[in-house]
Amino acid sequence: MNRKRLGRSGLVVTELCLGTMTFGLQADEPASFAIMDRAAEAGIDFFDTAELYPVPPSGQLFGVTEEIVGRWLKAKPRGQFIIASKITGPGHGWFRPPVRGGFTTLDRHQIVKACEDSLRRLQTDYLDLYQTHWPDHGMRPEETMEGLTALVKQGKVRAVGCSNETSWGLMKSLWTSEKHGLARHDTVQNNFSLINRRCESELAQVCRREGVSLLPYSPLGGGVLTGKYQAGALPAGARFSDYLSHGAPRQLNMARRFVNERSLETVARLHPIAQDLGISVAVLALAWSKQHDFVASTIVGATTVAQLEETLPAAEVVLDAATLARIDAIDAAIPCPMTEDGLRRL
Repeated sequence: MNRKRLGRSGLVVTELCLGTMTFGLQADEPASFAIMDRAAEAGIDFFDTAELYPVPPSGQLFGVTEEIVGRWLKAKPRGQFIIASKITGPGHGWFRPPVRGGFTTLDRHQIVKACEDSLRRLQTDYLDLYQTHWPDHGMRPEETMEGLTALVKQGKVRAVGCSNETSWGLMKSLWTSEKHGLARHDTVQNNFSLINRRCESELAQVCRREGVSLLPYSPLGGGVLTGKYQAGALPAGARFSDYLSHGAPRQLNMARRFVNERSLETVARLHPIAQDLGISVAVLALAWSKQHDFVASTIVGATTVAQLEETLPAAEVVLDAATLARIDAIDAAIPCPMTEDGLRRL
C-alpha cells in the first residue's frame, strides 16, 4: 500500500485510513477488533478516532470508541500505528456535545484536558495526530493554537490538524501559527467525495500552497456511493436509514443532504464506469479520492469485516485520464449533489 507524508510533519501514512466512528454502536467490540485486525493485516497503519465517537453522539456512549481502540492497541506494537483523535469543539451548530455542560470551546484548558482524557481511553502516552473536530471561530486562534502547541511541547502529540474547517479558518490558523511561532495544522479532515467535490476549489489551493494534507471523510458519501440507497432502498442498520425513518430533525436534514434524487442519479451514472473497469462504484470512489495530489489518506469506515473487504481493492486501483474525464462529465451534468442549487460552497 502506498504511503504519503502528512503535510510538513514527519508522519508518513498509508493512502487508506481506517475510520472508527461506528465502533461501540453499529459495530460491537468483537466486530471492531476484527475490523482493526483485518485493516492491519491489509497494511493500513493509520487509524482515526475521536472523543465524540460513536456517531450519532450521546452522553452514554461518549468516548466508547476510543476505549475500544485503546484495548485493541494495547496488545499491539504502538510504534507500528499512526493514531489520530479529535477534541470535539463547539459542534458547528448541528449538535450539542454531551459533556462539559453541553458546549465545548477550543481554549487551552479544554484542549489539554480533552487530550489527556483521550490518551487515558486509548491507553497510550501520545497521539500521532490531534485534531479539532469542529472549528471555534468565536475563539481567538492564538488561544487554540497555543493549547495545541503545549501538547506538542509536552510530547503528548506529534502533529496537529483540524476538521470541518473552512478555507478562511485554515488560512487564519496557519497565519497565526507563523506569526507567533506556534504549532501548525498539517492536516484538514473534511467531507469529500464524488457527491461532494467542494474541496477541489479553494481548500485544495490552500492545501497545495501551504503544505497541508486533506484527509477526506465520507469518501463513500455516507454509504450512498455503495449503491445501497438506490431505488428508495433503506437497508436495515444503515445510519441514514435510521435517520430517514425516525431521526431527529437535524439528523433527518443531514440524511437528506446525502440521500437525494441528484446524489442517487450520480451513483446510477457512475455504475457503467465502474462496470467497465470491473470494480464496484465504492472502489471507484475511493480510488478517485486518493488520486488527488492534495490528499494524503482517505478515511474508510466499516461496520463489518465484509464491508472493509469491499473497499480494500481501492488501494491498488489507479484511474486513467479517460476514466477521470468520464467522472468529470457526470459532475458537470450534476454538480454538487449535496447542495440544493448545485453550487460549490466551502
